Amino acid sequence: MPAEAKVNKADSPAAPLTERQEARRRRILRASAQLAGRGGFEAVQMREVAESSQVALGTLYRYFPSKVHLLVATMQDQLEHLHGTLRKKPPQGETAAERVAETLMRAFRALQREPHLAEAMVRALTFADRSVSPEVDQVSRQTTAIILDAMGLQDPAPGQLAAVRVIEHTWHSALITWLSGRASIAQVKVDIETVCRLIDLTAPRVP
Repeated sequence: MPAEAKVNKADSPAAPLTERQEARRRRILRASAQLAGRGGFEAVQMREVAESSQVALGTLYRYFPSKVHLLVATMQDQLEHLHGTLRKKPPQGETAAERVAETLMRAFRALQREPHLAEAMVRALTFADRSVSPEVDQVSRQTTAIILDAMGLQDPAPGQLAAVRVIEHTWHSALITWLSGRASIAQVKVDIETVCRLIDLTAPRVP
């Protein structure tokens, strides 16, 4: 790994980023998504990302110490964009379980349109070790926010949060099995709809 890759996380740009730093970060994430979209995980090479985003290689490593950090952050960015789209056109299901299932299938179909990008991001999430915990946590928080919005909840009960975690795990597993060719879209839909029934089971009972 190049010497720049050994930069400590503490040397990364501190939050909140300046306008210039944020613009640079967005260019990096856009370049990452474009390269991954063309050729998957292997196509994302840090030197090429730096060149495409017009930043120095050392600067890139200060933002993202490795390709895995970068691709997990790319996934969080993609989910953030998806969340914005979902807010403009919310799911129409009558129950919370139906709305969450519809939301997750819309997210799945968005990833289906970019299979190489989906493969790269999911592989990075699978490879992530403890050093990537902040980025992985961002992905989890973004996914949780998407699900809670679909449920129409701002203050979920502990049981509901537990259900959300199981739903997230199932969605992630469904992505992996679909990408590996071991599950069809129809099977994914059944799994998502089945696990979303936990939402109804964990809803607090009204006295």
